[in-house]
Amino acid sequence: MIAFKESYDTALEFHGHKCPAMPMGLRAGLAALRALGVERSKDKELFVEAETGKGHAAGCFVDGIMAATGCTYGKANIRKLYYNKMAFTLIDTKSGRAVRVSLKPDFFEKALNSPFVRERKKGVPPQDISPEITNPLVEKVLTLPEEEFLDIGEIKTVAIRQRKGIFEAKRCESCGELAFVDKLRITTGGELVCIPCSGYGA
Repeated sequence: MIAFKESYDTALEFHGHKCPAMPMGLRAGLAALRALGVERSKDKELFVEAETGKGHAAGCFVDGIMAATGCTYGKANIRKLYYNKMAFTLIDTKSGRAVRVSLKPDFFEKALNSPFVRERKKGVPPQDISPEITNPLVEKVLTLPEEEFLDIGEIKTVAIRQRKGIFEAKRCESCGELAFVDKLRITTGGELVCIPCSGYGA
């Protein structure tokens, strides 16, 4: 319990505000780790495919997943699929074993009808919602048995494409800034330039 409290406290500081969705993601991420029998990713041992989108509580959910699993955008071992679902798949990149975890539909429907979400619909920022509303909901998420709000899928095996890190960089011949070589472009005049200077898409 102490380890979990430390995980929550760290995740809360990282996330920035108290809300129910972040701890949902935290607990879902921890459940996925246990299902695969793996530890939090230090480098790229794990990969998350998040089915979430943007502009709603899914962002808070993903912060919880990142805090639990160690899969981050900085390490490039998480990506969003933009299905706008509160679900994700955790993949062990060494073995190819994977598990999908999602919020139970009945639980999520009730969460969307909570006093917290009603305040959010009015445009109230999450940090400005009364603790009398937020705290009981967060406490419920932190103590609810997993089987009451999470669907944990069967372990499956997926194909893994290992990507090597790029460590070579060259100066853009237009702006002079360094860019990693896999994203440099050659202009019609034969100059080696970065994407912003090239006018090409990414």
